[in-house]
Order: sequence, then C-alpha cells, then structure tokens
Amino acid sequence: MRKEEIRKVVRKGYARIVKQDSSCCVHVSSCCGSNDLAKNISKKIGYTENEINAVPEGANLGLGCGNPVALASLKEGDIVLDLGSGAGFDCFLAANKVGKNGRVIGVDMTPEMIEKARENAKKNNYGNVEFRLGEIENLPAADNSVDIIISNCVINLSPDKKRVFKETYRVLKPGGRLMISDIVLLKELPDFIKNSIQAYIGCLSGAIRRDEYIEAIKTAGFQKVRIIEESSFPIEFMANDPTTKALIEDQNLLEEKVKEIASSVVSIKVYGVKPNKIR
Repeated sequence: MRKEEIRKVVRKGYARIVKQDSSCCVHVSSCCGSNDLAKNISKKIGYTENEINAVPEGANLGLGCGNPVALASLKEGDIVLDLGSGAGFDCFLAANKVGKNGRVIGVDMTPEMIEKARENAKKNNYGNVEFRLGEIENLPAADNSVDIIISNCVINLSPDKKRVFKETYRVLKPGGRLMISDIVLLKELPDFIKNSIQAYIGCLSGAIRRDEYIEAIKTAGFQKVRIIEESSFPIEFMANDPTTKALIEDQNLLEEKVKEIASSVVSIKVYGVKPNKIR
C-alpha cells in the first residue's frame, strides 16, 4: 500500500474504534469493547489499578502495548508530547505527574480521537493538557520545544518511521528524551500479513525488524538508545484479536502457523536522548 493509502486506512480504522469505545489493537480479546475489557488489557501491559482509575472515563480504550509514562521519569514542570495520543489515556497520566506548571500535548491524526480526548479533558478540568490534530511524520510542534516524548504502540502504524524519529528529534529540546512502547519484529512476517489492511489496523503488518527500528532512532541523532524492556507477544492475544482473527480465518491458518507468526513479534520499551550539544 502507498503511504497515503495506509494513513487513510489507519485513520478510518481508529475512527471506528473510538466511535464504538472498543479495543482493536495488539493486546485484545474482543472488539465489542467495554470499560472492564480496556482495564484488563491495561493491567496486562503494565498499568496499575491506581493509574487506570486516575484518568477520565472513556480515555482508556485499551490500545497500547506498554506503559511509557511509568518509565519516563516525569517531574513537575515538564513539557511532554504524546505521539498518537488517542482518547488521551497516557496524556492524562502524564498531566498528573507534571502538574500545573507542566504541560502535555497529545497529537493524533484521527479527528474523532482528538474530539474524544478534548471532551475528556474539558469534562475533567485538565487545564495543562491540549490535543492537536496532526500526523506524527509532521508534528504540529516547534523546534526544541518539549522535554519528553512518549508514544504507545503507534509508530509501528506509520509508513515512514524514519521521518517520525527525525521529527521527534526536531521538537525535543537538547537533553530531551524519548520513551516509546511499540511492537517490532524478530523476523519478517509472511507477505499476506504485510499486505493486509486488517493486520495493519491491528498493529502487525506495519511493524519492522527490531534492529531496523533501533537503527532508525540512532540515525535520527539520538544517543544512549537502548531497549529497557522486551516481552513476547502472547499467542492468545493474536488468536483473539478481532482484526487478526479475521485474517487467520480468511487465510485458513493452522495453529502452528499462528504460533510461528506470534513468535516473530515482541513488545519493546525504548529509551533515547537528544544530545545537549548538537554537532
């Protein structure tokens, strides 16, 4: 698929998700969705009960693959930017940490997500959070303007990941840092998955090799790049994810083939720093 076609497909898929309040990304067991389902998913990928209960109702759609806020070491007064902020889950968690003197900016390319996030912020009086419509390949933020960038299972959806990391580097202040949760591959996926619209919305076919992902971050200029945590992709998540399940049924895949595909996918948390002195 061409880049613009991919963006259109992803935007449409996630607009449908927010309208249904359902969960259709990686760690999913039902696309019919509920608050309880989103909470259960969030617990499995690293959020505490207190964190889940600390955000506005409807902000957690269960779309992540990790908890980048927990590892970002946010402090009072920080300016944070969230790539692919969805309905605002991680933004609201970050806002609670940076306080009134800090600020959190969420960027998402899906108008329905932005509308939902702004509604959540307004209802719950989050004056230190704003949501901007835009693509993560062309961030609506000034050069050297934020302290920390977080992202949760979103960059894998971008058709131009190198551009995303270059933009991330541009908007971070010197000394600013990156904390990302995302899906990467240990080996290449079969062509029928890489070319599948269903698998793209389900966060699979857009994923790239782990080494390629890390190299793209380093090439953008980041230093001290390292994987802080890595976990396998549980087979039950893949078998029950509605977008992936439809693909499995369409291709008549045997259980062994599904296991083989699942073994190719891991969730990682990556850290990087923009150097204080730019060469």
